[in-house]
Amino acid sequence: MEALHDFLLTHVQGDLLPWQAQVEAGEHFGLTFGQVEETALKLNILPSRYQRNRQTISTAQQLTLFQSKVAVIGCGGLGGYIIEELARLGVGNIKAIDPDVFEEHNLNRQILCNISVLGKSKAEVAEARVRDINPAVHLIPIKDAFSKANGVELLHDVNVTVDALDNIPTRIELAETCETLGIPLIHGTIGGWYGQITTQLPGDQTIQKIYGQRSEVRGVEKVLGNPSFTPAIIASMEVAETCKLLLNQGTSLHKRVLFINILDMEIEDIRI
Repeated sequence: MEALHDFLLTHVQGDLLPWQAQVEAGEHFGLTFGQVEETALKLNILPSRYQRNRQTISTAQQLTLFQSKVAVIGCGGLGGYIIEELARLGVGNIKAIDPDVFEEHNLNRQILCNISVLGKSKAEVAEARVRDINPAVHLIPIKDAFSKANGVELLHDVNVTVDALDNIPTRIELAETCETLGIPLIHGTIGGWYGQITTQLPGDQTIQKIYGQRSEVRGVEKVLGNPSFTPAIIASMEVAETCKLLLNQGTSLHKRVLFINILDMEIEDIRI
C-alpha cells in the first residue's frame, strides 16, 4: 500500500490525479480503477475528472460519494439519466434494477437507448455505459423486476433508493420496503410536460399518502407519453436530492412534493 501511495503522490499534478496515472497505477499494482480512486481520495488527491466538482463538492465529500451505494429502480426514461449522472458525479456503487429490454419506442427519450442496443437488457446496457463513462464506478446490473418479495434482498445494503418506475403498485411496494429497511427514497414521476419529485425519509409514508387512494395501475407517463426533455429534468432533480442526502447538505424535499409544469414554467411546492 505504501508503494501505491508513493506512486500516486509522484504522479499528482497539483492536487489532481490524471486518468492516465490511474490506469498506470491499476496495471502496475494489479488493482481495479475503483481501488485506485478510493486510495487517491483518501490521500486527499482528487481524480482530475472531478475537478469541475471541487467548488461544490470537496475531496472528502467526493470520497463519501465514492463509498456510497445507490439503487436505481428502473433503467428507462428517468433511470437512464439518473444512472448516467450518478456515475459522472462519482457515486461508487450503483445497483441498476430493470427486467426489460430496449424497444424502438424508447428511442425518443431514453438516454441509454440507441439503435444498436434494441432488444438488449436495459440493466446490462447501463453497466456498459457506466464502464465507458467512469470505470471506477461499480454498477451491478439486475435483470429482475422489483417486488415486495425480493425488495429486502435487493435493497438491504444501499444508502439511498431512487424511484424510476412507471406503475403505481410497484412504487407503493418500493416505498414500503424502504420504510421497512429505514432507507431514504427519492421519488420522481413524469408525464408529457409534467413531473413531480419528493424525498421520503423513514417514517414519512409520503408515497402512500400520494398514491394510497388511487386505484389505477398505469403511471401517468403511459397515458401522456414523454418528450425527451421531461425525464432529463426530473431525473436531474432526483440525482441532486440523492447527492444532498449522501452528503447531508442543503434542504431536501422531505415532506414536500414539487409539481413541475414545464409547458407553463410553473413549479408548485406542496407540503405533505
